[in-house]
Amino acid sequence: MQATVLSIAGSDPTGGAGIQADIKTMTTVGVYAASAISCITVQNSYGVNRVEPLSLNLVVEQIHAVLEDHHVTHIKIGMVGTIAIAEKIGAILSDFHGEVIFDPILKSSTGQNLFEASAIKKLHTFLIDKTTVLTPNLSELAVLADQKCNTTQDAVTAARKLLMMHENLRTILIKGGHARTKGKITDAMVFKADGRITETFVTHPKTVTKNTHGTGCTLASAFAAYHCLTGDDTASFYSAVKYVQNILSASASAETIKNPDGQGVMLHYLAFRPDDRT
Repeated sequence: MQATVLSIAGSDPTGGAGIQADIKTMTTVGVYAASAISCITVQNSYGVNRVEPLSLNLVVEQIHAVLEDHHVTHIKIGMVGTIAIAEKIGAILSDFHGEVIFDPILKSSTGQNLFEASAIKKLHTFLIDKTTVLTPNLSELAVLADQKCNTTQDAVTAARKLLMMHENLRTILIKGGHARTKGKITDAMVFKADGRITETFVTHPKTVTKNTHGTGCTLASAFAAYHCLTGDDTASFYSAVKYVQNILSASASAETIKNPDGQGVMLHYLAFRPDDRT
């Protein structure tokens, strides 16, 4: 059967992040995307004005509707909104035997809290225990590991700590875009292989652009999509990083928002040149 990647995430009305970015990413990579919305947000480049979590039953019913009718091999989770929703999703994952890619969105790109800070320990139990691939940025990794992540080495140490804490967790893809470095960005992947923990890195030029809204969602979704196609963590990591860099570069000069001080959206349809769908 046709494989399906199910995205569970919040809705972004601008289409730049959240469930909309996930679907755009998966579609352009070349896999079938289904979705279950956890929260409705009211946001644009000025900030997040409102977050409205959906009822627990509505979230659960959406997920079951897809699982009972599609061949879901990968579930990508983004913003869950509340610990109650996280617990319900975790209960469903107990009976799911595919890949679970969790992008732990704790804050918006403009700084608003999108998850209850007091519930982080429960998040480990409900979701991270059932996750196979975790895709945090540096600040999210610091919160989850409860230690500083100011440098790449800090991040690797934190990732190793989480991998040892969670038996089912196999790979942590660390998004390096928030690091305070000039000119270059280093993305890292720390993973369990042959009984030991290993890391690999991709260092690339930092694209000069204001159109960066949704980069984290897009990278996590690209990894999920490429993994659906290849089943290979390392190849999916490299391909996902390349995919995001292609979009950032191709979208750099576009005027996508009216706000002169805001982060514009990326144009996912520019991810590939005609001869570059690899």
